[in-house]
Amino acid sequence: MHEISIKAEKLFDFLGIPVTNALLLSTVVTLILVLFGFYLRKKITLEPAGAQNFIESVLGSRELSERYLPLIATVFIFIITSNWFGLLPIVGSVGIGDGEHWTPLFRSPAADLNFTMALATISVFGVNLLGALALGTKKYFSRFFTSVVGPLEFFSEFIKIISFSFRLFGNVFAGEVLLIIVGFLIPYFIPLPFLFLELFVGFIQAFIFSMLTLVFVAMAVKEEAH
Repeated sequence: MHEISIKAEKLFDFLGIPVTNALLLSTVVTLILVLFGFYLRKKITLEPAGAQNFIESVLGSRELSERYLPLIATVFIFIITSNWFGLLPIVGSVGIGDGEHWTPLFRSPAADLNFTMALATISVFGVNLLGALALGTKKYFSRFFTSVVGPLEFFSEFIKIISFSFRLFGNVFAGEVLLIIVGFLIPYFIPLPFLFLELFVGFIQAFIFSMLTLVFVAMAVKEEAH
């Protein structure tokens, strides 16, 4: 069993940028989703589907659901694909180096705190940007400059980033450690129930992350909806 590291392991440098095994897998996932998106772009129906109807029920407007569906769907699809790709047999079993300094070639992206922090930052800043575009920059950001509540509102945005990132990281990293330990101790058949459990956890974490983003978007643009 290779050493369990809370930090993503560095593989090589690209243009002076360190490339870790988590970054490598997230790049592979991104390329696959981009290619898949180009393949499906002509086959997407304009008819409202279940996901859009659900988002419409949260935002309270068909127009708003059509406007913000791409953001919510992108967050959900990217996270769930990254989580499920992190469960593939090649993750953790294929690596580079010798017996003493062996490094896994791939690692679940969300098992790297840098990945979840970046994703959470994009989500929170995206919500504030959409709120400013919907309500006007001056009107939206004025809530951060009221006498008492303003500083609390501003501080809560950073709390959202921490909450988002550590929730996703903690669940995925714990699942990764569980599978490694169980697979090492009992390598045949017994790990299968844990693998299916992690498939479910990967879905739930993607759902929670995207739904919280949706709720924050709804709160940010709620005056426009009325």
